[in-house]
Amino acid sequence: MGDDVDLVAAKRKVGGAARQMLEHARTLMDLADRAAAAPANVEQAVRHRVGELLNQQTTNNLRQLPASKLREAVRKGVRFGELEKYFHMVADVVAVPPSVLQTVPGIGPSSAQEIHQAAWQLATQVRGEVSVRFDPDRPGRGETHLLGLLVAWRDTRVAATALHALATNIRPHLQGLSAAAEPAGSRAKMLFSGKTARTAALTALARLEQLLTGGSATGLHQRATAVLQLAQSGNRPAAEVWREYERDAAGINALLATIPGAIRAADDDAAHGFAPAELVKKIQAVPLNTDRLKTTLRGYQVFGAQYAILQERTIIGDEMGLGKTIQALATAAHLAANGRTRFLVVCPASVLINWINEIGKHTTLTAHALHGADRDGATRVWSRRGGVAVTTFGTVSKLPLPDEHGIQLLIVDEAHYIKNKEAQRSRAVAALATNAERTLFLTGTPMENRVEEFQSLVDHLRPGIASSLDRFGRMASATTFRRAVAPVYLRRNQEDVLQELPECLEMEDWVQLSDADERVYRVAVERNFMAMRQAAYATPNHRDSAKMVRLLEIIEESKDNGWKVIVFSYFRGVLEAVQQALAGNTAGALTGSVAAAKRQEMVDEFSRIDGHAVLLSQIEAGGVGLNVQAASVVILAEPQWKPSTEAQAIARAHRMGQTRKVHVHRLLAKNSVDERMREIIEEKQQLFDEYARKSAAKEADARAVDSSLHQKVDVTRDEAVPAEQRIIAAERQRLGLDPSTR
Repeated sequence: MGDDVDLVAAKRKVGGAARQMLEHARTLMDLADRAAAAPANVEQAVRHRVGELLNQQTTNNLRQLPASKLREAVRKGVRFGELEKYFHMVADVVAVPPSVLQTVPGIGPSSAQEIHQAAWQLATQVRGEVSVRFDPDRPGRGETHLLGLLVAWRDTRVAATALHALATNIRPHLQGLSAAAEPAGSRAKMLFSGKTARTAALTALARLEQLLTGGSATGLHQRATAVLQLAQSGNRPAAEVWREYERDAAGINALLATIPGAIRAADDDAAHGFAPAELVKKIQAVPLNTDRLKTTLRGYQVFGAQYAILQERTIIGDEMGLGKTIQALATAAHLAANGRTRFLVVCPASVLINWINEIGKHTTLTAHALHGADRDGATRVWSRRGGVAVTTFGTVSKLPLPDEHGIQLLIVDEAHYIKNKEAQRSRAVAALATNAERTLFLTGTPMENRVEEFQSLVDHLRPGIASSLDRFGRMASATTFRRAVAPVYLRRNQEDVLQELPECLEMEDWVQLSDADERVYRVAVERNFMAMRQAAYATPNHRDSAKMVRLLEIIEESKDNGWKVIVFSYFRGVLEAVQQALAGNTAGALTGSVAAAKRQEMVDEFSRIDGHAVLLSQIEAGGVGLNVQAASVVILAEPQWKPSTEAQAIARAHRMGQTRKVHVHRLLAKNSVDERMREIIEEKQQLFDEYARKSAAKEADARAVDSSLHQKVDVTRDEAVPAEQRIIAAERQRLGLDPSTR
């Protein structure tokens, strides 16, 4: 808006034209006010709909409880008379006042009052146990309406935030100029005003016209109108609403979780990683600044970011799928809002692109990829301008970082990659961690084989704590160990904090090797361990392979249900056999030879397919970093060496944002290498559960062990011998291929 104004032109607008201009300004400000209030109005509608759904669920549950249940909730001596003859269910009792209960033969005023009170207490208890769940396979009308409102609320919040900055800038000018130009709306007022007052009013009117016809006012009108249109979009078509939910279930559920009672709250101790009460109190006192975030955090994620900020050098070891990346970015965003500028992420090459995407999706911070041909130039730009730089374990030691690089937060993703302190990448990361203001390790598997691996990670961050732990770990109790690492290690599990997450149904599909399988397997035992693991898929005709037949049955069942499937195998040859058996009808195969960026493209394309599809993946290539929530069936073609490898793969599908139950099928062959590997996996899993996961160790599944073989393989269980050799020896004994057993 320029300083020069045309007072002559403004004078011609005195009266009606000026009043129209002033009304235009008032209308624009009113439009902006209504748009600013839109998110709160939509939120109120969300709260109302949530309340209706929870009340409906409560009533439905009470209709399943017989009225006789109330006898357990009242004192002895309360007379029920013929209550159950007239009121069959608890819901019937809740629906009437005590005066109606008094009309039942045998019930007096006192008993009626106590029965009614007991019914309401039970109703309150049931109300506290219900929650909102969205099931795309059974879309109810009420849930569809709520989803539409949630999408509208999400979108209006984002749009209103962008509107706020513009409105804040232009409103003072609109108000000031409107007040100053107000006399110009009346010819009489202008006639009887002094020259100075007339000039001031005409000047303000001219400038108001410039403002109203300029880009700022036009932009304000467009953005405010868009916000109000979004607020009215809660009644969009059901199909569109559910597609949006499947696209952004994590964000929508995070927003829903801000409504008290909508999603059952996680147990506080579990959400806080069972940290000591005194430490929890200190963590919760940290004010988390979310100004640089674009996303809504869950309560446990807020706590995770607060933990990282307060403790400064920590491990967030949440189970896969709980949003460790978002918690790390929330930590960086908080530090950025408080004046810090440089943050560095070190991660596997396969997830570098995903980190770049997540930074842009969830924060307003600038992302820099320090990888590839221009990594040196990108490093210098990041060092100068700040932001979140992302590099890989293989590249970090080659970056031209100055001695005083000033990293204010170092984030190490999949931190178990540096458990071997002697490895080059471990030393490179350790050097950065020593000089960084804060360091945050992210890993859902801080130990994969031994407690010492866990201690090694702790030693990178807090050598004092690491040295206080018994070198062999198991000699100290698991409880003592967990308490000792609480200042540096925070872990939460899916079942503890994601109440809305659909079930994960894990099944062990045991098959008996066919005659053809047996012949191939016996040859494999004579050859090598890797051949033994692949033997079940190596028969010339896939119809002769018991595992392949079962795999194809699972895929066919999934096709009938319209479910997407992801098949994991360690071996490329197994995936090629599956591809051939499916006649090439897959969404492709993610293998180690596929570039990292291309992997994400393949996952995105797989997700966009409407209905059933099959994606194949080597477990080392697609089992880490990629999000494949579109898949609701996971097939593990053979057991893996480490429980964490299988858990990581399953977590690609069963994670925040999954909308359907996830069916996990482990294909296992009786009387084969699979049984030996399952025994070893169970032992490793129990060790992890005791020391790194706050829950009771799971008992081994009896089906995973052939007890009849125990006596035969005992002689091969010398832990000084590598596991592969022990398994081969056991199988040679069982098959009579070892001369000493003949």
